[in-house]
Amino acid sequence: MRQHCEGFPTSTLFRDCDLKRGSNRWGTLLLAYKSLGVVFGGLVTSPLYVYPSMALMSPTEDDYLGIYSIMFWTLTLIGVVKYACIALKADDQGEGGTFALYSLLCRHMNIGGITSKSESAPSNRSHSNTLDQSFRKRSRLGMFIERSLIARRVLFFIAILGMCMLIGDGILTPAISVLSAMDGIRGPFPEFSKSLVEGLSAFVLVVLFMLQKFGTARVSFIFSPIMGLWTLTTPLVGIYNIIHHYPSIFKAISPHYIFHFFSRNGRHGWLLLNGMVLCITGSEALFADLGHFNRPSIQIAFLSCIYPSLVLTYAGQTAYLIQNPNDHDDGFYKFIPTKIYWPMFVIASLAAIVASQSLISATFSVIKQSVVLDYFPRIKIVHTSSSSEGQVYSPETNYALMLLCVAVILIFGDGKEIGNAFGVVVILVMLITTLLLTLVMIVIWRVPLILVALFSFIFLTMEGFYVSSVFTKIKQGGWIPFAISVILAFIMFGWFYGRQRKLEYELTHKIDMDRLKILLSDPCVQRVPGLCFFYTNIQDGFTPVLGHYINNMRSIHKVTVFTTLRSLLVPKVSPTERFVVKRLGLKGVYGCLIQYGYADSLDFQGDFVSQIICSLQTHIMHGEDQEMIDLSEAQEAAVVHVRGKTRFHINKNCTWFDRFMLTFYEFMHSNCRSGIPTLGVPLPQRIEVGMLYEA
Repeated sequence: MRQHCEGFPTSTLFRDCDLKRGSNRWGTLLLAYKSLGVVFGGLVTSPLYVYPSMALMSPTEDDYLGIYSIMFWTLTLIGVVKYACIALKADDQGEGGTFALYSLLCRHMNIGGITSKSESAPSNRSHSNTLDQSFRKRSRLGMFIERSLIARRVLFFIAILGMCMLIGDGILTPAISVLSAMDGIRGPFPEFSKSLVEGLSAFVLVVLFMLQKFGTARVSFIFSPIMGLWTLTTPLVGIYNIIHHYPSIFKAISPHYIFHFFSRNGRHGWLLLNGMVLCITGSEALFADLGHFNRPSIQIAFLSCIYPSLVLTYAGQTAYLIQNPNDHDDGFYKFIPTKIYWPMFVIASLAAIVASQSLISATFSVIKQSVVLDYFPRIKIVHTSSSSEGQVYSPETNYALMLLCVAVILIFGDGKEIGNAFGVVVILVMLITTLLLTLVMIVIWRVPLILVALFSFIFLTMEGFYVSSVFTKIKQGGWIPFAISVILAFIMFGWFYGRQRKLEYELTHKIDMDRLKILLSDPCVQRVPGLCFFYTNIQDGFTPVLGHYINNMRSIHKVTVFTTLRSLLVPKVSPTERFVVKRLGLKGVYGCLIQYGYADSLDFQGDFVSQIICSLQTHIMHGEDQEMIDLSEAQEAAVVHVRGKTRFHINKNCTWFDRFMLTFYEFMHSNCRSGIPTLGVPLPQRIEVGMLYEA
């Protein structure tokens, strides 16, 4: 019902409301259109490689009907019900993916910080806007996880595994999509060797990755028309094949064809699941790319375009194969009518390139989340949109993905091996998402247990069957994602372990206020003009680097602001809560806490200095006038940013594990980007103070 607003004519108000509603509607439709070129590429191009990935042996009509029935219900249950209707509602303030689910659970279960920066973060919960009065009666499962260290570690391991697998997906999706599309050139030209197809595919991928620096918005503007054309033409070809080859194909929607398929084929039918699972590949990007768009736009695009397109395309492929049962090794290009073969080849090749974009964008998002939460070495993160914080680009990640994609194509050129690896990644990410969604339902949404049990039974059973099947292909390429995930997990664990050890040392050797008073009371210590931002990881005290600095420099600036950066388990922190300042009880000495979420940009370009000064002036407004004068004079004299450049001194008394892990951490730390450049601090204002920590 329309509501009146005081002070405005009713007709004007209604017209303005209608205009705004219409504007929002058109804006959502525009986003839905753009999402075609970013989110759904991997999912909607799956017909290129699903049937070729199956090890079919003399398939019959009943076999094909059973396969189509399995794919239809997989797309319906996992794609429509699980992802489009449930998972998209489990966003963490607009961000999606397994890591966003994990951070959402951590905040609601009061698991106080999962990073070193959050160890002393008692106010984490105050920044969660989603907590309400009903949350006071917390679930037993949530309280159990809070109390159990093992449960928290298992939850963390599951989230990290899901993130690593998603990055592996970002490597395999471009490889298999482009390779499958380019392989179509060998149909009319059998003399075109496989090596040339692999080389052409590698070249196409290099060009694609070079385009990433232009950002998601511009890339989607280029790619969306291509994917729109693909989404329109493939179901039309499917309808043509249904009419000409098997008009009654939709009888396979009946689930009894699934039971007949497994009763006839037994173990072989179960093994075929490792190829069928690829029909739902890319659906994980539907959730992980949520930060690039929004829930309504993704739902509209999927339910109105992508899902019907896939159902009709697979129906057409299956109808063709029922009449031509031995053409399954080239299940896509064979069902294309001869007259439109070359136009469809061009469209398929372009669509395969677009398909790669969905997982590339998702990889950028999860890498950015892990960097901000200090689980990954600091790399460059570029925000490519002024209106959407979720649209990011990482040069290092981009080039690493490019090299790995090209390596996968050139080393494992066989599409079946890449398909086996792909199946492992796809189903494990889905299984992890199901587990985390179940926890969200119990702990946060407080869904009735009967509905939670129904959800868990349906999806864990379905995905469990797929997992058991794809694991039989570990030796035939399925080991690739595990190798990638182990390497990524090792990097993340090594970085996290080193950061934790540094924090432990700093907390043990921290300088408290009494110790600072003693240091500053020394007549040999001078107070030099200027404003100094001294960075420390500790909120309840000061870093040992401070004592090292004062003892050696014998001076400190007249106005010194001890600055701590703290990541919160929220995507974004309100600008009013970004900077928290306070007096520390000594003349010219203040504390400043800079808070940020994993979807926040930290590149303030020096503007944060004026914001902190403004906060300090507001804080001391009712204090002494001399304080305000000292602050202004210090800012005019000079502004410097001092941070510790600490390293571990690894002696012979360390265990072999510490020596190995800390050496690895120091290698990563010396080659990653500094924390201060992410704040946009000018180079001439930076000072680094070196200090060795005893390991």
